[in-house]
Amino acid sequence: MKTTSTSGSRVLRVLKAVKGYTLTGISNSAIAEAIDDSPSNVSRALSVLIEEGLVIKLDNGLFAHSTEMLRIAQAHAEHVANLQNRIQETNQRIMSGISQ
Repeated sequence: MKTTSTSGSRVLRVLKAVKGYTLTGISNSAIAEAIDDSPSNVSRALSVLIEEGLVIKLDNGLFAHSTEMLRIAQAHAEHVANLQNRIQETNQRIMSGISQ
């Protein structure tokens, strides 16, 4: 199924609206209110996100980011940390060269 730019944007807005609800979840209606869209449109977007493995429906019926989505966030955090370490090492080498 090919999504249009409008539905693609909606899916992304829904994905962002779930932020901060990883443990507790958020309801369809709360998402709809947060992104100013209808609950039926949010349901369609959630279906896409669930199918793609980025959102899950919790036992309490609310929606949250999946572990796959959290892996993406973790990979980003690790990448940034690695780059920060490389910058720090480079700066240390520069400072060592200056003091000699």
